[in-house]
Amino acid sequence: MMVEAESYWLTNAHVPSCLLNLAHLPQPSREGLCLVNLKISQGNIEQVTIANSIKPDVAYLDLQQQIVLPCLIDVHTHLDKGHIWERSPNPDGTFDMALSQGNSDREKYWQPEDVYRRLEFGLKCSYAHGTQAIRTHIDSSGKQANISLEVFQSLQSAWRDKITLQAVSLVSLDYYQTQAGVALADKIAEIGGILGGVGWQNPDLETQLDNIFTLAKERNLDLDFHTDENGDPNSLCLQKIAQTAIKHDFSNQITCGHCCSLAVQSADVVNKTIELVKQAKIAVVSLPMCNLYLQDRQQGKTPHWRGVTRVQELQQQGVPVAFASDNCRDPFFGFGDHDVLEVFEQAVRIAHLDAPYGDWITSVTTTPAGIMNLPLGKIIPGNAADLIIFPARYFSELLARSQHNRIVIRQGKQINPDLPDYRELDDLLTRS
Repeated sequence: MMVEAESYWLTNAHVPSCLLNLAHLPQPSREGLCLVNLKISQGNIEQVTIANSIKPDVAYLDLQQQIVLPCLIDVHTHLDKGHIWERSPNPDGTFDMALSQGNSDREKYWQPEDVYRRLEFGLKCSYAHGTQAIRTHIDSSGKQANISLEVFQSLQSAWRDKITLQAVSLVSLDYYQTQAGVALADKIAEIGGILGGVGWQNPDLETQLDNIFTLAKERNLDLDFHTDENGDPNSLCLQKIAQTAIKHDFSNQITCGHCCSLAVQSADVVNKTIELVKQAKIAVVSLPMCNLYLQDRQQGKTPHWRGVTRVQELQQQGVPVAFASDNCRDPFFGFGDHDVLEVFEQAVRIAHLDAPYGDWITSVTTTPAGIMNLPLGKIIPGNAADLIIFPARYFSELLARSQHNRIVIRQGKQINPDLPDYRELDDLLTRS
């Protein structure tokens, strides 16, 4: 289907208006899609015009209203945990069992080859689906930090022309009150990573937050927290992080993932928290698939809430909201395939983002690009021609039927990677 030329046009493409930068946009459809032509030249987007406004001067492909998106961005993942389900499943599906199984698997198996091959498997899946940037949290306690961060750096270098990779340290916040935690902060600064941790409600939380904010300021690091990943209405970590950021006058990027408890708190608490989050300039990342899987899970009982945070309320107040895939085929989430389109599809369904779709597509494009400080996510002249062409013409088609036959273009050229075969990992996944 692809035009094989150094310069060519993609004509009659449906592109969300929020991802364009035309001075005079064509009239968007009720789903916010604009019909445009894209000229690709020497691997870049050279020109974007209203459809039918000019006659193509080189080879062209008429897309007949098929949707074109920029390659997608996955801003919260756990590539180091991925694909261990077959050897370390979660038999009751609970969060506590996920923690137990994940810790046990790490202690038994996480040597360099194991981590490398599973992490690379995730990258192969992501690349085939059309992901161009990933932020992954890396379990970083004790000796595991050196093992996993070295593997990460190796793959970051090997994949730099395909996927931009960022690493976030993942430990409990009290870890940074130890010499090992200070050394970890130094290591993260050395590799250009993001300082991260898991925030839990506890009597020492404020001291722990003061400490990690101080470490980050001293090293000029961004922060990325796991926050309130529970259904406890008394869990106020997000609020405490925002208050600490304001107290420290912290100017670097702060990202908070999960924030599930916000969904079960009173309106007064929610409003206060969102106001503080906005004031602190915190971005929120919701993980709809993993949180749907884990939250409110009780043996023999049907869950009555969805796990996702209050994404609509946050967005309405101007808080940046992104969605990401989180865990993949591990004890925290037994499914997934590193496909950001699946993430968006599930987010739309779970959080009722289809009435209307509005600008929600930015939650997997420009918003995570901003969080990662990358100039990605828009279809504008001068950007690399890193695009995905979907068979669907409208969001109603895009999110209704599998888009496995999408076309991924990187730097103007169609790529044809196959999804990796699960059998590649068979020798690692000795069942316990």
